[in-house]
Amino acid sequence: MLSWEVTVQSIPRPEYPRPDLVRPEWRNLNGPWDFAFDDKDQGLEQGWQQKGPFDRKIIVPFPFESRLSGIGDPAPHPTVWYRHVFSAERPRHGRRLQLHFGAVDYEATVWLNGRELGSHRGGYVPFSFDVTDSVRDGENTLVVRVVDTLSMDQPRGKQYWLERPTGIWYDRTTGIWQTVWLETVPAAFIRRLRLTPDLDRATLHVEAEIDGDADALTVEAVAIDAGEEVAR
Repeated sequence: MLSWEVTVQSIPRPEYPRPDLVRPEWRNLNGPWDFAFDDKDQGLEQGWQQKGPFDRKIIVPFPFESRLSGIGDPAPHPTVWYRHVFSAERPRHGRRLQLHFGAVDYEATVWLNGRELGSHRGGYVPFSFDVTDSVRDGENTLVVRVVDTLSMDQPRGKQYWLERPTGIWYDRTTGIWQTVWLETVPAAFIRRLRLTPDLDRATLHVEAEIDGDADALTVEAVAIDAGEEVAR
């Protein structure tokens, strides 16, 4: 059993969360965050993104329904808020800073230092924001509002929409449930790769999605087998 002391003093899920595009300059934001239930859905009206009544702690990236989160409350709470304070430096020499969320169930709105970065809907896919112009040298405050309703119109996989799961249904998973991390990237960088093998022709088609000005760039792919280069 993990004790509360052990949980808050270590970083859960410390591994780099996206092994197909590993970069050396990154920072894991998992761990203890401030947290609040917003059962009356009054946080936006009261400006919780600026200064909210965050009266709990939660261990990210575990949903509040999980015991590993430090809360372990299975009751429905459709609207929840997160806050995390971290230190950072603004990137220099034309580099940029990306804020990544592995997954947040279901609809997330994100603020950094009181500035709204944007929203994302969908509980099973990663999303990112460029925070180069929002991050400060020194202390920064990240706030996330999550809405996860019990509506049957909301895609939920096999999560149950009532309080207790029955039959083949699973417990609900609300909020941040995958790693949150910061990553420094060049002005132009590979955002996404698509690798399509053709076994009949023994070839691999490589498609790279570039973020930024790619006019003066070339892409080189090297295939290595047992430490030996086999194709370029």
